[in-house]
Amino acid sequence: MTTRIPTPATREGERRVVGNVLRGSIGNLVEWYDWYAYSAFTIYFAKAFFPGGDATAQFLNTAAVFAVGFLMRPLGGWMLGRFADRFGRRSALVLSVSMMAFGSLLIAATPGYASIGVAAPILLVLARLLQGLSVGGEYSTSATYLSEVATPGKRGFYSSFQYVTLVGGQLLALGLQLILQSVLTEAQMGDWGWRIAFVVGAVAAVVVMALRRSMDESASYERAAAESRSGKQAGERGTLRTLVKYPKEIALVVGLTLGGTVAFYTYATYTQKFLENTAGIPRRTVTWILFIALLVFALLQPVAGRLSDRIGRRKLLMFFGIAGTVLTVPIMTTMAHTKQPVFAFLLLLGALVIVTGYTSINAIVKAELFPTRIRALGVGLPYALTVAIFGGTAELIAQALKKAGHESLFFWYVAGCILVSLIVYGTMRETSRSSALERDED
Repeated sequence: MTTRIPTPATREGERRVVGNVLRGSIGNLVEWYDWYAYSAFTIYFAKAFFPGGDATAQFLNTAAVFAVGFLMRPLGGWMLGRFADRFGRRSALVLSVSMMAFGSLLIAATPGYASIGVAAPILLVLARLLQGLSVGGEYSTSATYLSEVATPGKRGFYSSFQYVTLVGGQLLALGLQLILQSVLTEAQMGDWGWRIAFVVGAVAAVVVMALRRSMDESASYERAAAESRSGKQAGERGTLRTLVKYPKEIALVVGLTLGGTVAFYTYATYTQKFLENTAGIPRRTVTWILFIALLVFALLQPVAGRLSDRIGRRKLLMFFGIAGTVLTVPIMTTMAHTKQPVFAFLLLLGALVIVTGYTSINAIVKAELFPTRIRALGVGLPYALTVAIFGGTAELIAQALKKAGHESLFFWYVAGCILVSLIVYGTMRETSRSSALERDED
């Protein structure tokens, strides 16, 4: 058996891949930090924008605004997906982070309800709408870019860094929250401390704009653009008319996403309020539980992504679908009644291990369904619609059911959504060995 020795050209190519993945991932990290800072700091600024009522009512109002931001994600997925397919992945990624920077700055600078009345929640909604546009386009474009620049045979591994940085953004938001909690009083956090998080996000996003301008454009896009200029497939890039030619692929993206997005947002965002408001675990302890669990979760993504390169994507999806359907209700029911932080952490970590079967490979599976000329829009628009309808409303549904006294119904709702996706996983073909991405290399 002979050993293949990497040539200088091969090593240089791999270094360029790593460099592009890192620069793209850092931008993704900052984008998702800005997005999740809203969720992480809701417990402090809810009363500033929505005074009066009990804590559940204030959380319900801010959860509604969180859901409104999700409603813009399909529009962002369409606008920036189309832009990326027509003008390049790199340009779309620069535009996306610019929009996020402005949204974060607007939240940081908006006075509270006591100062400007109803204008405060209106400006908060406007900022979240802008951030929703940004993150809707960010997902589709970064998923497409990472999958296209990745080395063949390692696409699952490299594409998994989308969720490493997605979760990393949330970890940064939680980490900053822990730091601020240790140096500021509870009153200071509620008065002005929470604004620091959004200032940091706006400044970081401006820095990322410069980094993203130095990324290489993906070779797949450049080939598609050259074919378009030569008259082949002219006018087909990034249009809805082209996208509707792939109805099966669109339906697969919706089915693939539905259960995964509900499960992810349940455990990665709603859990912070759930453990405090339902289980009665102290706020700072809950922050640490979520921080450590998400850190382990982030580290698992490339491991599972690399595993998918070896055994295929479908097996990981089936693991998530079966385990999620069977274990969601027991996990959340037990979590609701535990007072032990360590046990709550283990339950949350177990749930996130299950969700890893979806998150680690969801970007690459969707990218492998579509050809280059429609990939960013094909990945982005149906995904964003599904996330807006199901992921963005998960916390809102949970808070509404809790307020109505039927919180346990939400556990069954999450399990039911995962079951729908499991049915899709059971009927789909393996994508890793005969995908549109592999045909791009031919």
